Amino acid sequence: MTCEYLLVDGYNIIHAWPELKELAAVNLDAARTSLQDILCNYQGYKKCNVIVVFDGYKVKNNPGTVIQYHNIHVVFTKEAETADQYIEKVTQQMNRQYSVAVATSDKLEQVIILGKGAMRLSARDLKKEIKETSVEIKTVHLDTVPSQKNWLFDHVDADLFEYLEDIRLNRREGEKPSKPSSFPSDRAAGTSKGKKKKKRKKS
Repeated sequence: MTCEYLLVDGYNIIHAWPELKELAAVNLDAARTSLQDILCNYQGYKKCNVIVVFDGYKVKNNPGTVIQYHNIHVVFTKEAETADQYIEKVTQQMNRQYSVAVATSDKLEQVIILGKGAMRLSARDLKKEIKETSVEIKTVHLDTVPSQKNWLFDHVDADLFEYLEDIRLNRREGEKPSKPSSFPSDRAAGTSKGKKKKKRKKS
């Protein structure tokens, strides 16, 4: 799958993936973090803009939050706004200019998303896509990318972050997002042959 923006219905995916659903029953925050980490690695290789959206509509007086988590964006919706509503709103605006995909297993939401011209991925499709990407990373790029814990390409687009904040605050209703800055094509190949330089110990 190729797209410029991938929007993920966070809780929908968590409850659709057995391992995350089981973890969420014990520690919901840990399940969210696990999903975010998985999406960080996926984004680092695919280079699309990933936005994972979690429901915050039941939290009283909640203004909503947009945060940067490594190289992805995480949105907690405001009071009285569901993740579905947020995703529909953002998809309608972004899809005028960019290719957009939405990951959710909500059947009604899938119909709405398709009606807005976006691509859709079920929870099963997203897991398959991520597994295939992980295999490709290990088999093709492991030797060329420096060993690191910065999610391959630790990059967050500042323009996208500002845009999501404006959406949350209803400052850009109906406007198109500005085109995000491009990812450096050789960001991952910063050191030769993907090997870390060892620091010499002082005697």
